[in-house]
Amino acid sequence: MMSSLNRLLYFNSVVETGSISATSRIFDVQPSSISRQLAVLEQELGVRLLNKTTRNTGLTEAGLKYYEYSQRIVSEFDEAKRVVNDLQEAPKGKLNISMTVGFGESVILPLMPKFISLYPNIDIELELTERVVDLVEENIDVAIRSGRLPDSSMIARQLALNNFLLCASPHYLTINGTPDCPEALKDHQCIRYNYARWKDWFLMAEERTKLSLNKAISVNSVNGQKQLVLNDAGLALIPLWAIKNELADGSLIQVMPDYTFSPYEELSATYAIYLKREMLSPKTRVFLDFLVENIVDVEK
Repeated sequence: MMSSLNRLLYFNSVVETGSISATSRIFDVQPSSISRQLAVLEQELGVRLLNKTTRNTGLTEAGLKYYEYSQRIVSEFDEAKRVVNDLQEAPKGKLNISMTVGFGESVILPLMPKFISLYPNIDIELELTERVVDLVEENIDVAIRSGRLPDSSMIARQLALNNFLLCASPHYLTINGTPDCPEALKDHQCIRYNYARWKDWFLMAEERTKLSLNKAISVNSVNGQKQLVLNDAGLALIPLWAIKNELADGSLIQVMPDYTFSPYEELSATYAIYLKREMLSPKTRVFLDFLVENIVDVEK
């Protein structure tokens, strides 16, 4: 590909300078090499492009037509290089982000106005979904997900621990009492997150114990859990990042704070996942750095 482009560059220069020797000086290449590349070009096309005399070099009719197109090709190539270099120099262009609904609504979306004000030349496309996305096929720059890194061709950057807390509204606890041990949960209405791998509750001690929940409501979003528990529907196991404000203002109360619970057999975290690349685009790099810098306090 580069040899073909070089031939076009040499051809254009010979046309514009009228001289192979002048072109050799411009490109710092021997005149014989220039002549050889022009001969290969004519051989590939099967037509003579240049009329050479001892004094100058002129175009044939076919050469004139070819030169018109050759100019455009070289110009487009130069423009392509300029655009790509500009993208590498400054954060700009479309940034496609896919994120889980709960973390997205609770943590990421409130940060977006600040990010946009810092990087106004980045166009952002957000998708909130619980499905596992294919970063390559769907042209996703960053996916925000909980769990382990599924593919070695990707890199995961931890954003926050999924520090799950058992909580309830003050009114629910006043009416139904406050459970003081994990076994007592079977007598309470429990609000579970209806996600395939997070629908059960575990006591995280030396041995993981799956808790028995007799009365349960299932809902398919973290914010759905939060709305139910805020409206006195029962107890819920929710990440701290989703209920930090409600705990601070007293609208929710942590229950059994001395125990560690999880809806999964292992403690987990939320990550920003992106493809392993030699050169990360500026728009992706600044977004990742922004997330790490601005999510530092969601666990505190």
